[in-house]
Amino acid sequence: MNSQKIAQQSLRRLAVQQPFAMRSTMTRSPVAIALGQNIQKRQVTSSPNTPDHSQILVQQRLRRPVAPHLSIYKPQITWIGSSLHRITGFALSGSLYLWATAYLASPAFGWHLESASMVASFGALPVAAKVIFKSILALPFTYHSMNGLRHLLWDTGRGLTNPAIIKTGWAVVGLSVASALGLALI
Repeated sequence: MNSQKIAQQSLRRLAVQQPFAMRSTMTRSPVAIALGQNIQKRQVTSSPNTPDHSQILVQQRLRRPVAPHLSIYKPQITWIGSSLHRITGFALSGSLYLWATAYLASPAFGWHLESASMVASFGALPVAAKVIFKSILALPFTYHSMNGLRHLLWDTGRGLTNPAIIKTGWAVVGLSVASALGLALI
């Protein structure tokens, strides 16, 4: 307790004492003297010729070179696969939510989205249109599923070397295309 009091008193003494150069710019009011505080007075002048800093920054940004980012990098299966995984996940979940909302709202709007009418309308399509339509629906699903299995493999700590990542990336592409075609031809 005594050591704290001694430390506080010595800090207060140091705070009151100031270098000679600062004493000339400091003035003390009677209230500040009574409270033991120093009030600093500074001479401030402004010039009407000072430039607008926001305009300087705008001009600097216009002359700043643009980083070449994507134009200098060779496309690799790792970042293409990661992008496609996110895109297919967004497409699958977005289409599910859109379809579910339309299905729930269909009685209110008089739409016929019940299973019997959907089967009848799909059955009326030509075979080539059925295969194309089913391929378009199956490819995002199979890619996202196969790449999800790849990520689960990574979670176990296996296949994390660069050659293994490249091999599994191309394997995911090949398996997803083959399985999408298989699902489309069923």
